[in-house]
Amino acid sequence: MKTEWDYTELADAYLQRPDYAKSAIDQLLTQAGVQAGDPVCDVGAGVAHLTLMLAAHGLQVVAVEPNDAMRANGITRTRACANVRWHEGTGEATGQPDQAFRLVTFGSSFNVTDRPAALRETRRILKPGGWFACMWNHRDLDDPIQSRIEAIIRESVPGYGYGTRREDQTEVIDQSGLFGPVQRIEGSVLHHQGIDDCIEAWRSHATLQRQAGERFGEVVDAIAAYLHGLGTDRIAIPYVTNIWAAQLKG
Repeated sequence: MKTEWDYTELADAYLQRPDYAKSAIDQLLTQAGVQAGDPVCDVGAGVAHLTLMLAAHGLQVVAVEPNDAMRANGITRTRACANVRWHEGTGEATGQPDQAFRLVTFGSSFNVTDRPAALRETRRILKPGGWFACMWNHRDLDDPIQSRIEAIIRESVPGYGYGTRREDQTEVIDQSGLFGPVQRIEGSVLHHQGIDDCIEAWRSHATLQRQAGERFGEVVDAIAAYLHGLGTDRIAIPYVTNIWAAQLKG
């Protein structure tokens, strides 16, 4: 199953992405009242970053992912997890049964859906009183290294923007009339990464790829040249995990 945005060529590079902040995920699960054994659905599960964290809490996780290459990597990474099952599907059409889950999560995937349609689908597959959550890891652009990388990007891609992934999701959730009130959860994570792995991670940056077009390789090469010029083998990248969570009404 394909979506408008095809992540096939980025699937391996996604393995270098950071995990979400443990403190934020722990707070989400407490807020949603889910416990070991509860069924949850991770939509747009990709290569299983969030799926693995949910599985580590003993939850019964159904991972839904439309892209074959991403899903294959996720299946490989969760092979030892008896409490994870994978399915092909999208945020708008998960292929899951009605009222099946206590929690439905979108880890860095809600922005690539038709968000109102994805919220309606989430309502359909949630148990009464269940919870919706969407989240992203945002680089701290006040960090000197990340600030310089941002400048490199904008030198080559004037008008570069992050779209809905850096927006406040409260309005679109409220407008659905299905969930509320929206709860905001944040947590910090410091991602230590080798320079070569960091460069590989940039090759998975779909937003940059779409906006840079034919210049994407050139931009990544410029980032690589800057990082290699730092004179170190590893860097620490500060991220903030931002979560918007809300309980199903009625």
